[in-house]
Amino acid sequence: MLKSLSSLNSLPIPRISTSSRICLSKMSTAKPSPVCPKFISVEGDDIYTRSKPDGVRFSLVSYNILAQVYVKSSVFPHSPSPCRKWKARSEAILTVLKNLGTDFLCLQELDEYDSFYKKNIESYGYSSIYIQRSGQKRDGCGIFYKPDCADLLLEERIEYNDLVDAIQDDSILHDDKHGDTQANGDENSEAKNGSSSKSTLKDSGDPNDPRVRLKRDCVGIMAAFRLKDTFHHVIVANTHIYWDPEWADVKLAQAKYLLSRLAQFKELVSEKYECMPSVILAGDFNSTPGDKVYEYLVSGNSSSASLVDCLDGLPIPLCSVYGSTRGEPPFTNCTPDFTNTLDYIFFVPDDHIKPLSFLELPEANSSSVLGGLPNYYHPSDHLPIGAEFEITRE
Repeated sequence: MLKSLSSLNSLPIPRISTSSRICLSKMSTAKPSPVCPKFISVEGDDIYTRSKPDGVRFSLVSYNILAQVYVKSSVFPHSPSPCRKWKARSEAILTVLKNLGTDFLCLQELDEYDSFYKKNIESYGYSSIYIQRSGQKRDGCGIFYKPDCADLLLEERIEYNDLVDAIQDDSILHDDKHGDTQANGDENSEAKNGSSSKSTLKDSGDPNDPRVRLKRDCVGIMAAFRLKDTFHHVIVANTHIYWDPEWADVKLAQAKYLLSRLAQFKELVSEKYECMPSVILAGDFNSTPGDKVYEYLVSGNSSSASLVDCLDGLPIPLCSVYGSTRGEPPFTNCTPDFTNTLDYIFFVPDDHIKPLSFLELPEANSSSVLGGLPNYYHPSDHLPIGAEFEITRE
């Protein structure tokens, strides 16, 4: 959910692909049901027409489901009133997740986890792990997985507020703190913070103090799994990076800390289980293709120094599933004020894993996204993204 600083940065409201399906439960005049996207082979074929697999396949979807606590008429005046209601939205989200039927679900802005989502999603055959955001925030990140596909071995939680402890006494801010104006922040960010940006900064302390800047209550979670049948090990990580485009230094520091922790976790798993695990990283990175965070994640290049000196250098190489196959989609977040790509699935290229398909996304001027999200077709302001991977036998 992003806030546009300039309308020049927004893309036109998109058009859906003719291959997308709108799931209608009945032939009636009832309100439309959620769109049920399908996986498309990277070779351009339907996944069911492909040849026999060379290894074991599993699928993963990443989805910012839009926490209900942030759904306000003042933030989403374009959304039909029924689409903002908890009962309708939660049921629509469950419908989408159930129809996707993937082996792994990486969900961001996951609120009402204990009271609603955990038991309902697990009723579809999943188990789950979860981390709630720091402070008074009510949402967080969760990984749902199917035990008949993979066994959970190990998990770690990431608190980006821990970056505060890494700040040295002589730390200073760098010139890039306003550097990524093209990477817009969540359009309902003020609702998230419970106040305007200015009052939030005032309440939090001096925004020129790195310790204040880095305390953003953002989190992530990562887990090691052993796939059934192959006994191959896979690490799945899920995160939600800070939103504010004017605080590019904070977003970059979080990205560097994330990869540093992920590299350490991979080493731990490798030693503990005597394996070479594949790595998949998904989430809402609140960063558009080409900005500092994205470029760092895919190349390790950063045009500016980090708030935390010890995090310099790329500890683990990453490749974007969409970027390396069909190209990044034109948008994964869609509102009248902002339409662009913020969500990604990355993987570490190795000899054992390769993406076979990706989840289709709407095209420009789609009737299903006309006027912005959420609506009857899409219960969140974000769209789900996904990939199917093949693991060759070791």
